Amino acid sequence: MSGKQREYRGRIRSTQSLKKIFRAMELIAASRIGKARQRVGQAAPYTRAITRAISAVATHSSIDHPLTSERTDTNRVAMLVVTADRGMAGAYSANVLREAERLRERLESDGKEVVQYASGRRAVSYYKFRHRELAGQWDDGSDSPEFARAKEISEALYEAFRADADKGGVSEIHLVFTRFNSMVNQEPRVIRMLPIEVVEGVAGPGEEVEPLYDFEPGAEEVLDALLPRYIQSRIFTCLLQAAASELANRQRAMNTAVTNAEDIIRQYTRLANSARQAEITQEISEIVSGADALAAGS
Repeated sequence: MSGKQREYRGRIRSTQSLKKIFRAMELIAASRIGKARQRVGQAAPYTRAITRAISAVATHSSIDHPLTSERTDTNRVAMLVVTADRGMAGAYSANVLREAERLRERLESDGKEVVQYASGRRAVSYYKFRHRELAGQWDDGSDSPEFARAKEISEALYEAFRADADKGGVSEIHLVFTRFNSMVNQEPRVIRMLPIEVVEGVAGPGEEVEPLYDFEPGAEEVLDALLPRYIQSRIFTCLLQAAASELANRQRAMNTAVTNAEDIIRQYTRLANSARQAEITQEISEIVSGADALAAGS
């Protein structure tokens, strides 16, 4: 076997090994995406219900709760970015980080100081590489988030929002994550969690309101009890959406990698066959030349 042919055969073997790894990762992502979508569907009704309850209390009561009012004593704002722990998921993490950079530029142009939080090793390494200080980081379980992780994140953000300005308090909490719309459509999203500005399915103050909620013992006590749960459920839903998006992106990226590996194998197989044909032709030419030389000598 000639040197060229040996080189091509070696590249074919290494590409076939990579193809097996890509195929395995694709199958793993495909086997987990169903459960991830199911968890997103199960969490959504609770999140919608508690968001509507919070919105109803905030809209149809006259209280001035600190978590539903704009803070003016500080210009610091918190921003949580949710990415993947691992790569091999196409542009999934890059798209989220790009959206986070746009939000950061907008906030800083408004004269605000961004306090950075990161969920996912990709985001943690991105900000550490740029020597940006992280107020909080979580770097495990991005593709299968547990509620304990959402609770830990929400407690850190809730504490920062409730803190005084001279103790590092923030006036707003923004979250950047990837929303899972379908297997082929996932989009980076930015939401402002606090102060609350989202009203879903609740009538305006001047409209007739169905008596769905009875504030006992009072609206402020209800908000005090519901708001921590609202933050937890909202963050947990966002983590689940991000996990489903990560798996969908990884499955798609690995499928493309398998296709590319097959193209490379076909290309090197053709080259190896050409090298083999050239080697055979050269050997035949040498034999014929040798025979001619012997015939001429005799």
